[in-house]
Amino acid sequence: MTELQAFLLGLIQGLTEFLPVSSSGHLEIGHALLGIKDENSLLFVLTVHVATVLSTILVFRKDISILGKDLLAFRWNDSTEYVSKLLFSSIPIVIVGLLFRDKIEAIFTGNLFFVGCMLLVTAGLLALTQFVKKSDGKITFGKAFIIGIAQTLAALPGISRSGATIATGLLLKGKKEDVARFSFLMVLIPILGAAFIDIANGELQSTNVDLMPLLIGFVSAFVSGWLACSWMIKIVKRGKLIYFAIYCALIGLIAIFAA
Repeated sequence: MTELQAFLLGLIQGLTEFLPVSSSGHLEIGHALLGIKDENSLLFVLTVHVATVLSTILVFRKDISILGKDLLAFRWNDSTEYVSKLLFSSIPIVIVGLLFRDKIEAIFTGNLFFVGCMLLVTAGLLALTQFVKKSDGKITFGKAFIIGIAQTLAALPGISRSGATIATGLLLKGKKEDVARFSFLMVLIPILGAAFIDIANGELQSTNVDLMPLLIGFVSAFVSGWLACSWMIKIVKRGKLIYFAIYCALIGLIAIFAA
């Protein structure tokens, strides 16, 4: 992997992790356009994902600080309830990740037709949010679990994680800013969990990615992720997801016809 390829893939990961356009789908398209077939090492993928996790922590540092302090009080309060909902929302992705991880990873084979179809599904979900007239409800445990199921579907390349979770939250009549906050914080658990499993299983030892592409990919993903996360919060509050629906539909159709 060249340094330019690492920069571009890090940029794609950072932007599309938070913008509702599917990071996995765009990474698949990016690999196809850049001609990268066998260099998408687990270490590089893990590096750019950790970078986006850190950018999430940076954006929500005040919220995370408050949650942490309240948790240390060791009593049931708003923060412990909120963290419990985050953990509850992770149950579907944990189950699927443990039981079907190999089968899911097998889908990431540069199948642009499949990616294009899934991008159309993402476009449909985002478009449906335009019909939600009022969204000011609280995220309950039940809603958190349903949003968690939406996150699990985003394991398929082309289904946007942020798009699926935010759209589902809005369709469940959740308050816009609360849904965006919940969507971005809930991703911390599965990504960090997957990273821990990979390290524990020693799956990173066989990778042969040079240090410089890793560093460039990390910085690119971190900076672009930080900007995209901050921007996306404002977009959700304004309810402008229809433009991303149009974009996903166009890219999806292009991917289908290019397959």
